[in-house]
Amino acid sequence: MQDPGPAGPQLPLSLRTAPDQRFDAYVAAPAGLLEQLQATAAGESEDWLYLVGAPGTGKTHLLLASCAAADAAGRRAAYLPLQAAAGRLRDALVALEGNALIALDGLEHIAGDRDDEVALFDAHNRLRAAGSTLLYAAVDAPDALAIDLPDLRSRLSQCTRLVLAPLDEADRRELLRQRAERRGLVIEDAALDWLLRRVGRDLGGLTSLLDRLDRASLAAKRRVTVPFLRALLAAD
Repeated sequence: MQDPGPAGPQLPLSLRTAPDQRFDAYVAAPAGLLEQLQATAAGESEDWLYLVGAPGTGKTHLLLASCAAADAAGRRAAYLPLQAAAGRLRDALVALEGNALIALDGLEHIAGDRDDEVALFDAHNRLRAAGSTLLYAAVDAPDALAIDLPDLRSRLSQCTRLVLAPLDEADRRELLRQRAERRGLVIEDAALDWLLRRVGRDLGGLTSLLDRLDRASLAAKRRVTVPFLRALLAAD
C-alpha cells in the first residue's frame, strides 16, 4: 500500500473500495458478522468493533467494505493502514478527525511504540467524545499484542470483538471463482484448482494475480487454462 505522506494520511475512498472489497463479496462470513458491520457503518449501532484474525482472513476487506457502506449512507469515512503511519501516528489520526467512521488496520504495527500507543489512546478518547466510530483490525486480541500502555489495551478490550477464521479449500475456491466472474474472466475448473494449489492464502496477492490474468487473457484472446497459467507464471 502507498504511504499517504505526513500531510495527507487519509486514503481516497474511491481508490480503496473496488467491487472485491464490499460486503457482498465476502465469502463464508460468520453468522451476524456482516449485519453487525453494516449497522455500525451506517450509524445504526454505537458499537466500536475489533476484528481479529490471521493474515488472509479478510480483515482489510471488511474494513474497506465498512468504509464503502458508510459512504453510501452519507457518512464520511476513512481507512488507515497503521503500517504506513507507524512512527507518526499522532499526525495521521489528527488529520482523520471529523470523519464519522475511521477504520484502523494492523494494530500490531504500532504495538510497542510508546509515542504511537499514546497517540492512539488519546485519539480513541477524543473520537469517542466526538461521537465518531472506530473500527480496529489486528492479527491478535488486545491481550496478545505487544502493547505496553495498559490504558490503551483496556480501551481496545472494551470493543466488541469479531473473530475471523481462515477460509477452507471450498471457500477459497468460491472466492476465486467470484472474483474472476466480476472481471468477466473465464477460468476453466482445472485452472482454478491449479491456482488454488499455488496462490496460498494471501487474498491481496490473489486479487493482483487475477488482475494480471485478466489483462493477459484479453491481450492473448485466450481462456485461462492450465497451460496458459504455466506459461504466464513461468515468465516471472
